[in-house]
Amino acid sequence: MTSPRTLRLGIIGAGGIAATQMRTLASRKDVAVVALADISPAALKARGETFGIEARYTDFRQMLRQEKLDAVSICTPNTTHAETAMTALKAGLDVLCEKPMAHTAAAARRMVETAHKTGRKLVIGFQYRFNPRTQFLRRAVDNQELGRIRFGRVQALRRRGIPNWGVFGQKELQGGGPLIDIGVHVLEMTHYTMGSPKPVSASADLFTYLGNKPSNQTESVWKGWDWKTYTVEDLAVGRIRFEDGAVLHIESSFAAHVEKDTFNFQLLGESGGCVWDPAQIFRDEGGYMVDKVPGWLNPKQGWQDMFDAKMHAFVDHVLHGKPTIAPAEDGLAVQQMLDSLYRSAAKAGKEVAIR
Repeated sequence: MTSPRTLRLGIIGAGGIAATQMRTLASRKDVAVVALADISPAALKARGETFGIEARYTDFRQMLRQEKLDAVSICTPNTTHAETAMTALKAGLDVLCEKPMAHTAAAARRMVETAHKTGRKLVIGFQYRFNPRTQFLRRAVDNQELGRIRFGRVQALRRRGIPNWGVFGQKELQGGGPLIDIGVHVLEMTHYTMGSPKPVSASADLFTYLGNKPSNQTESVWKGWDWKTYTVEDLAVGRIRFEDGAVLHIESSFAAHVEKDTFNFQLLGESGGCVWDPAQIFRDEGGYMVDKVPGWLNPKQGWQDMFDAKMHAFVDHVLHGKPTIAPAEDGLAVQQMLDSLYRSAAKAGKEVAIR
């Protein structure tokens, strides 16, 4: 009798996201996190000791050469995603890459091409696709309850939530600010819910007015950010057009003078509309305007539960051949939208084509 296969996984990047992944994977008997790589010896030591990982490398390439791995998970800053992923794919490994897929659309495209050439699996860490609200609305779209979608609104707004850890304020390492960090979450799940239409053009404006000032000037969720190295936007607003005629408006902020934090999207179609939080569908039925709400959704709606679902889905995709709902091609489309929004902002909001 053949023994069940165990997925031998290496994690690249020993920060907080890596710890979250390892806590989830510890519950599975068919996965073993056998190696860890990070350029920080201190981070390696701390994370390795916490999770009992003896094989630790300050050079991920050395880890790929010396360890017998099946797959890797990439948890490093955005600008390193493409090179790291392509190196792992060329080494014959399957890859899970945390969001955003890359720091530019060109880099994301090279990742997709490398996955195709090597025949390896490349999955993007889009956990919000696994939220039951997202799945409820995606099924409504698939069932034509909204009809042809004409307009959508994406909001990922923090009143005062500039990260005071990592490199989130440094454009050269992240590729941007709230748009690429938190806006990507709502954008990708909205695009997925719409059925992943092809984007054709975008326009945007970026504004910075608080992040580049000392944090002690105002109350904040996370005080003490490095304002001297802050080179990203506080607020981004943009518009995306799709090949099918739909239009999507996006708003994302680390700091904005709004009543409360908002993480939501809305879609308006010719036969109905919907909103993500709380999950609702608005239609005309039997001569009446009807608001439809699910009588019950899976109670596991927290961030950790979505993250768990994402990790389990990756393992099942690689180890057991189950389909993925977060393929690299979707990651590329999202990256193209982000890239074009930033390109437009650099041209004073002029609409740019997405090619």
